[in-house]
Amino acid sequence: MTAPDSSAFQLFSSVRYDAALRSVAGNVELKHAGWNYSRSSPFYMLDFHRDRLLRAATHWGWEAAVAAVSGDEGLQRLGEVLEQAVVNENGGPNRCRITLSQDGQIGCEVSGATATPLAGLFPPELPAPGFMSDSNNTSRDGSEDALPLLQQLRLAMGQTPYEVTVDVDKTSSSPYTHYKTTRRQMYDAARMRAGITGPERKEVLLVNSDSGVIMDGSISTVYFWRNGRWVTPPVPPKYGKESGSGGLDGTTRRWALERKLAVEEEVKADSLQHGEECWLSNGVRGYLFGKINLQ
Repeated sequence: MTAPDSSAFQLFSSVRYDAALRSVAGNVELKHAGWNYSRSSPFYMLDFHRDRLLRAATHWGWEAAVAAVSGDEGLQRLGEVLEQAVVNENGGPNRCRITLSQDGQIGCEVSGATATPLAGLFPPELPAPGFMSDSNNTSRDGSEDALPLLQQLRLAMGQTPYEVTVDVDKTSSSPYTHYKTTRRQMYDAARMRAGITGPERKEVLLVNSDSGVIMDGSISTVYFWRNGRWVTPPVPPKYGKESGSGGLDGTTRRWALERKLAVEEEVKADSLQHGEECWLSNGVRGYLFGKINLQ
């Protein structure tokens, strides 16, 4: 247990609200979806968001916050807060920013989100480089049953990849880069250096100041193609200064690892190549196709 910092901050997690998610429940084409497949909910991977909040509250020893989100009651409580927050949103899609305070208070702020196909929220696999850029490419090692969903994914984003740059400065790992909190200065600074001012299709990757490895994206998990598989920077279950890459304990990251869409592996920033394909993911936008820009 870690003693609370003297200056106030909150834990938070950003959840996608989308009425289309209700159609995932019982849909055999999306049986790999997990929580959203087993129950009808308009909230994306809400169970994983709760788990992340709980791990963070446990790290800082916030007993009231732990109690607020623990167990089935805690998950139900989160769902009720979200339902109240989106009651006038007409089905979304929306970004719901859940906050959890040291005293156990749960808040929610709602803003707009972009449309994303279900294939982009629950991809059966992350296609190897070449598939997304070539509409005639059907060559893959995965199941043929997955091809229709992947073609939907390609149609939605294959021609408009995210531009992914590398931060010109380096960032120190800390509990605030492992757990998601309202202390976002390091991410805001990286985005400012990269010239990202809004919701455009751009992302910047943070570099660990001690090891030179990629930590994370400023608002997303990143996946690189290495040795015939997708890899993502390692993150331990609990924060440790000497463990992992120093990046965030992400919800969509966990989902991808549990379904073997990727494995953990350190990636040095100086190993990246201009134009190489990558994937990004977060709890609002799902999985996003990108390309590295080093120019």
